Amino acid sequence: MSGRFRERFSNYAQWRKDLLGAIEAYRVWMDQAGGYDAQQALRIYDLAESLKKERLVLAFVAEFSRGKTELVNALFFADFRQRLLPSDVGRTTMCPTEVFYDPEHAPYLRLLPIETRLREESIAAFKRMPVEWSRIRLDPADREGTLAAMRRLTETKTVPAGEAHALGLTEERPVAADAAVEIPAWRYAQFNYPHPLLESGLVVLDTPGLNALGAEPELTLSEIPNAHAVLFLLATDTGVTKSDREIWDRYLESHAQHRLAVLNKIDVLWDDLKTWEEIQSGIRHQVQETAKQLGLPPSRVFALSAQRALLAKIRGDAALLRKSGIEDLEIALAEEIIPAKQDIVRDAVAREIGGMVETSRLTLRTRLAAARHEETELSALSGKNREVMGNLRDRLLSDKVVYDGSVKNFNLTRNALTLQKKALRASLSEQRLQEILHKSREAMQGSWTTAGLSRGMHALVRGLTLQFNEALEHSRRIHILLHATYRDFHEKHQFPRLSPPHLNLEPYRERLLDLARKTDEFCRDPVNIMTEKHFLINRFYLALAALAERVFREARRRSEAWFGDSLDPLATQIKEYKVQLERRLENIRKIHEHTDTLQERLGALHVLTADLERQSALLGDIGAQLPVRSED
Repeated sequence: MSGRFRERFSNYAQWRKDLLGAIEAYRVWMDQAGGYDAQQALRIYDLAESLKKERLVLAFVAEFSRGKTELVNALFFADFRQRLLPSDVGRTTMCPTEVFYDPEHAPYLRLLPIETRLREESIAAFKRMPVEWSRIRLDPADREGTLAAMRRLTETKTVPAGEAHALGLTEERPVAADAAVEIPAWRYAQFNYPHPLLESGLVVLDTPGLNALGAEPELTLSEIPNAHAVLFLLATDTGVTKSDREIWDRYLESHAQHRLAVLNKIDVLWDDLKTWEEIQSGIRHQVQETAKQLGLPPSRVFALSAQRALLAKIRGDAALLRKSGIEDLEIALAEEIIPAKQDIVRDAVAREIGGMVETSRLTLRTRLAAARHEETELSALSGKNREVMGNLRDRLLSDKVVYDGSVKNFNLTRNALTLQKKALRASLSEQRLQEILHKSREAMQGSWTTAGLSRGMHALVRGLTLQFNEALEHSRRIHILLHATYRDFHEKHQFPRLSPPHLNLEPYRERLLDLARKTDEFCRDPVNIMTEKHFLINRFYLALAALAERVFREARRRSEAWFGDSLDPLATQIKEYKVQLERRLENIRKIHEHTDTLQERLGALHVLTADLERQSALLGDIGAQLPVRSED
């Protein structure tokens, strides 16, 4: 990988490390400042653990023989000095391969047997079942042993055609069920390897061709859409073929986040009978045509030779490296994908603890303002008679009566909010979701025709959407109550004008709508309607259900975190107002009875003010390193 990508990715990893340091500093500050409850402690811990495990995922997608694995080798593993992942002609990866680094385990290659396709568990579920995998320990220092292990990715096996059909690896039911058919030996592979980029959080997903994508809907519903960038490879000499277009239309055009097209193998156009400018002109024309056909800007289409780039890096040939064209792709990954990922992490941190940081700042500002106000108030009493002090006490007591009435109304509102929150929890509950899944599953099992299965999936998506709309309505009602309560305390007691934290469930609703679109596309596809694809449709349903469960789980988690935040700023203000009011009353009482305590109290306030200013400065330094919460 180019120096720019390495530098940018290293900077990103350091930024993430510094962010973790700021989160820990904030935790320590909260602990020392007091008011640090168990729920907040758990949220900060969960956020830090999540940040440590945060990954940047790049997915490589194409038809067979487009050079995906060779490009992976050229981009990331040229320092191995040969092909780390198998990409020779006729010996390429036969199953989706996930490349990453997990410091908690020694390097390994895990292979999921193809026979697991007969079971209903998703690949995500199998990842939590180590016993189901064939595991090979790796010694990175043993190059030959590592290469021998990686060749396992190319393994195939011969089985009767009937068995291949049962596994969903052939479309039509075979006439001769005992005829021999060659199929991949493995369904999925995980490669845990110590490499600087992987150690910094890079994950590479190398997918096989069109047939495997179609046979594993989990890839197209979850793995690829959740990747931070998808690199779609085509051959330079052929451009966008019919099968390339099929992959793009079905799996990438509307489902992947950041899409880059790569015209690979430009070296086939290197012709000694043409000038270099003529060759480049032809390549530029192909880039323009590819961009037009895929609906991409030309700046997102890259022409290169992965094979020549790998060779140039191994030999240290700078001229050949420039000629290979790979550096433009590396720059794009560095300047576009990494900053986009950084924005995602920044937003996630702001959502999780941005409200807590704002509440801490507000608490300090309130305490500091109250201390300064009391200091000014008491200084003005110096030399005044007892009657003046008595009048001040009476005014404070009157304020307290009004305030106590507002707190009573606040508690009534909190009870109403609790009821709405319970309703929102129920709408997103695991139990409600499982009822919908169970109902749709029973309907599908009762009608194993292709049309019946499609109706079942559509019914599932409709049920999920209606259920989520119910949750959205509950959240809308909660927001109305919250805004009214915040506004009431601002108008009656001159609290700072605050907006309650916002719960935005729209991104999760959009994901469900996207599932509905994918389901509709799948069920309308003539290939799926006209051919016998019970296995594929069932597999698609299972992937659909798993993804729906993930969406509801994440929405539920987001809602639970928001429940703790929704009244925190106002509740903190109320608590602080009460403490300050009662303290002022007590001080006035003491001073009214013993005027000689006035100077003693002024001295204590001076010390308190200085300490609050010190805490405020420290929190300001910590907060400057943490993203602030923005309205979703």
